[in-house]
Amino acid sequence: MNGSSTPDGKKFSSRDFFKFLIPSLIGIMFFIVPISSEEGFTIPIAFLSNLLIDWIGGIVPALAVIMMGISILGSLLLFTARPAFIVERPSINALFSVTPFWFVMRIIGFIAGVMTLLAVGPEMITSEFTGGLLLFDLIPILFATFFFAGMLLPLLLNFGLLEFVGTFLMKIMRPLFRLPGRASLDSLASWVGDATIGILLTTKQYEEGYYTKREASIIATTFSVVSITFTIVVLQYMRLDQYFLPYYGAIILSGLVAALIMPRIYPLSKKADTAYEETELQPEEDVPSDTSLSKWALIQALQKSRSSKSFFETLKDGFKNVLDMWLGVLPVVMAVGTIAVVIAEYTPFFTILGKPFEPILMFLQVPEAAAAAQTMVVGFADMFLPAVLGSEIESEMTRFVIATLSVTQLIYMSEVGGLLLGSKLPISFLDLVLIFLLRTFITLPIIVGIAHLVF
Repeated sequence: MNGSSTPDGKKFSSRDFFKFLIPSLIGIMFFIVPISSEEGFTIPIAFLSNLLIDWIGGIVPALAVIMMGISILGSLLLFTARPAFIVERPSINALFSVTPFWFVMRIIGFIAGVMTLLAVGPEMITSEFTGGLLLFDLIPILFATFFFAGMLLPLLLNFGLLEFVGTFLMKIMRPLFRLPGRASLDSLASWVGDATIGILLTTKQYEEGYYTKREASIIATTFSVVSITFTIVVLQYMRLDQYFLPYYGAIILSGLVAALIMPRIYPLSKKADTAYEETELQPEEDVPSDTSLSKWALIQALQKSRSSKSFFETLKDGFKNVLDMWLGVLPVVMAVGTIAVVIAEYTPFFTILGKPFEPILMFLQVPEAAAAAQTMVVGFADMFLPAVLGSEIESEMTRFVIATLSVTQLIYMSEVGGLLLGSKLPISFLDLVLIFLLRTFITLPIIVGIAHLVF
């Protein structure tokens, strides 16, 4: 590594290079490279998740309900007794420190889980089409996928891969997406990692003066895609594992088109180009004039790999990811999912809201348009609900459209919407509704076009 050195002149070692290269390649292999299985092509993360479900799937619903109970108990202890083992450990504190609204959602999810697990209570909650659908069909997939993805995600995020790829994208961010070059790293972390990661990164940089109100709003609502993990879960649930490459290709293409259009139209185009009130705007650092883009990309990656944690610390980070998803996401999915599926099964609410999409889907020649129409807006409540409601549709093409659209719609209140409204970003509830609908109308024709080519 004699040709590369840090900005202060220190040379990188071969160890720095291999710390960047090996974990990054392993991460790409697990999350991106397709493999052949008995059901067709899939990716290693999904394959491992299926193996785990086959092994312990019978006890996963009970384990998930226990996790939901722990999330409530931990939050109660934090709110009342404030024990030192929670308060003085930031990672544990973060697991249980939630707003009253999300605490109530955890309680609702736990109650629905217990009722469904024990088959006690109203049938509208415990039946196989409502609570049972969530607890016995969806939760095991989430539980297993969260375990492997959470443990392995640091391979993509912690060893320089995002810095390396992101540096090459710096030159195109401003003309295409009206964003500073540094946003390429943030956007990639949002896209490859997780919407939560992306929003937290964006909020932090906004508060420190690296983004204007407009730039922060664009990144948070345009690039904060659900993680590859969740896209895999959706695909598995829709029984479309063998279509991963066209599926993720459709997500990328339609997402990029939306990212080109959304910053140029209301409401994002009207956000102020001013800094957060409590800070000053920081100037953007360009690639040094005496350094090539490729060399600068490698320097950024190697600096990240050099500062990366030990194997044991990385393992701890992975386990923290798993606990965060098990304790934080599972009860919310159970709560929001059960409520929405009950509404969908026992009321015409989503059918009425989705009715205007039926002629659009028929015009686009999507099979079973009436059944697909009710899934078009339910994703605003939770990203997974379109898959839940559309999983029994016979047409693979229609399930493909629903699965892809649910990811590219991006705004869902069970996580992204709640995070955005609770942050210091200048985004209102009305903004979120409008952005959700605009993204739906922009991406739907593109996704249907790709689906026609695939099927």
